[in-house]
Amino acid sequence: MNSSLTRRTFLGASLATAATAALASCSPSPAAKTVDRILPTDRLVSQYEDSRSSNGTTVTQKLSAGVFDTTVAGIALSTWGYNGAVNGPVIRAKTGDTLNAQVANALAESTSVHWHGLALRNDADGVPVVTQPAIKPGANFDYTFRLNHPGTYWYHSHVDMQRERGLSGALIIEDPREPLLYDQEWVIMLDDWLDGITGTPEDALDELSMGMDMSGMDMPMTHMLMGASSTYLGGDAGDVRIPAHLFNGKATQDAEVFQSRPGNRIRLRIINAAGDTAYRVGVPGQKITLTHTDGFPVQHEDVDAVVLGMGERIDAILTVQDGYTPLLAIPEGKDGRAYGLISTGSGTAPDAATLPSTLDGTVTDGGRLTADESVLLTATKPDRIHTMRLTGSMGKYDWGINGRRFDMKKPFAGAFDISLDERVQVKMVNDTSMWHPMHLHGHSFQLSNNGARKDTVIVRPKETVTFEFDADNPGQWIAHCHNAYHAERGMIGLFSYVR
Repeated sequence: MNSSLTRRTFLGASLATAATAALASCSPSPAAKTVDRILPTDRLVSQYEDSRSSNGTTVTQKLSAGVFDTTVAGIALSTWGYNGAVNGPVIRAKTGDTLNAQVANALAESTSVHWHGLALRNDADGVPVVTQPAIKPGANFDYTFRLNHPGTYWYHSHVDMQRERGLSGALIIEDPREPLLYDQEWVIMLDDWLDGITGTPEDALDELSMGMDMSGMDMPMTHMLMGASSTYLGGDAGDVRIPAHLFNGKATQDAEVFQSRPGNRIRLRIINAAGDTAYRVGVPGQKITLTHTDGFPVQHEDVDAVVLGMGERIDAILTVQDGYTPLLAIPEGKDGRAYGLISTGSGTAPDAATLPSTLDGTVTDGGRLTADESVLLTATKPDRIHTMRLTGSMGKYDWGINGRRFDMKKPFAGAFDISLDERVQVKMVNDTSMWHPMHLHGHSFQLSNNGARKDTVIVRPKETVTFEFDADNPGQWIAHCHNAYHAERGMIGLFSYVR
């Protein structure tokens, strides 16, 4: 891979420098010096970590972020990943364990690791400038934190567009007192892939960043997707033309096969690791039972398909039928598909061309499910209410929060201040004509009207989504669109704990 200094590597190096300066001083930007913010280095962060339950067991995982050669969708290419794979290793632990992730950066630019969905200590959240200095090329960084809630989670780089290569993997936290009954478990990572096929994620972002102004120019539009539409998502389905959709790192010509037996109940742990694509997941002609969203149990619901926005996770139970069973992931509003097969050892695997291109019937998503009573937040009046308006457009590709594009040089500008032990209500108002999967770091929230407990939720165009969370994890926590291209262009806000 070409290791010459590109605009992106320069930005990555600049980010590392900015992060080091911001955190070394342990002080906010000059404009916010009068506010006493609880920074990642504050003693309260360690005190709250020490108060979390621990069983004394430490799970250690080594992760090396580097360049490697592979084949995706039949095309030989060079990309980035953890431990030389498109999907990093599945990390497994139990509630009460401590995770020690030893990260080595073998890339030519700085990186970090974010632990998506976890209410973990702030200095392990993996957001350069906000919670840590980025990990410089050739350097190491240990993330050590306690795991206090079971569920399906994942990890990924939080620098620039690095996640849009292979820098992500699954994190499964098992419940020692698991109440759900099942025979087998299948961890599934879905991804939209262009790196090394039509260009790089940075190429796609650069093209999108030119906005619609380029439409009148005589220029090829390799990456910009026009006309992708989803009624379910409320209109425009996505921005980026995707040449390959992956199911556990495999395209349709090399579909993964999961061995089982008729009658077995398989727990599907489904993770949408894509950058610009929602997936509609289901089995043709067979119901699946939804049991969890973003790690938290919901009232069980039988559906024909479930839609996952980027960053969302769904757990479901599937009862195995004899023969081959295809589990489809249809990109919402886009061409193509990803799928895996369940085999009981009989019959013939279906040809990809014979599989349906749609999944209809009863279709829902995590944001429309109802929380199990065991995880409902205690009903109380909110102490603080914040409104987050999602703003921007495809025209200028200027995504933001409340009309402001997030600036890493001024991370506290426009921050949403909160204080410890408050009940915080957030109204997310989508003023744009596109849908956004919005993700909150370091907390789970409950959607209004006893909705699901989540950390990532689909917000449709012109829709308002209201949720509440308890401010019980001190530090500085971003909330952002998990469309990687929208976040990189500024759709990020900061929930800032203050004294």
